[in-house]
Amino acid sequence: MIRYKVSKNAKILFVGINPHPGSYRRGVPFSNNKMFWYLLNRAGLLDEVETDLKRDETLKHIYDKKFVPKYALNFVNLVDRPTIDITGVTKGEERKGVRRALKIIETYQPRVVCFIGKVTFNKFHGSRKCAYGWQNKMYDASVYLMHFPIRGPASIRVKELREIGQVAGLNSRFHSRTKSSARQNNCQMAARI
Repeated sequence: MIRYKVSKNAKILFVGINPHPGSYRRGVPFSNNKMFWYLLNRAGLLDEVETDLKRDETLKHIYDKKFVPKYALNFVNLVDRPTIDITGVTKGEERKGVRRALKIIETYQPRVVCFIGKVTFNKFHGSRKCAYGWQNKMYDASVYLMHFPIRGPASIRVKELREIGQVAGLNSRFHSRTKSSARQNNCQMAARI
């Protein structure tokens, strides 16, 4: 089971769709394929030795003990139930998680909400009309739609995460960051409750 990490004054709230069975068993999001963790580290949102991210025990310690207090990062999924891939999620199964995520955003007020992949964003908003990048704000939080971490070039995801970190106020915490301009798109925000 994955325990969600939410707190006041979070810099970034990451919103995922649902866990892989391996990640669910380990209790750490994206721990079946650890690319998400490597990307966070390479973008400067974490400051960890990469070999620690590869080992299940040390990654669990990082998630449980450092993710919130040291890095000011939060995480929640829209669907709690693990599946091998997104095709195992049934239509409407995300509704409870959408309500939970909205409540977290409203209550805890993270600086940035980062949706991990278009499927997550589409399920949250009930619309497929969107593009990667910056979206309309939600409860005063900046909103970003990033590419899913395990498909495509890592350099694109690192660039996205650096930009998110800059907007969240993390640009001087660990690694030097490249400045990139935030672009707005016209994605309609039709969040379902």
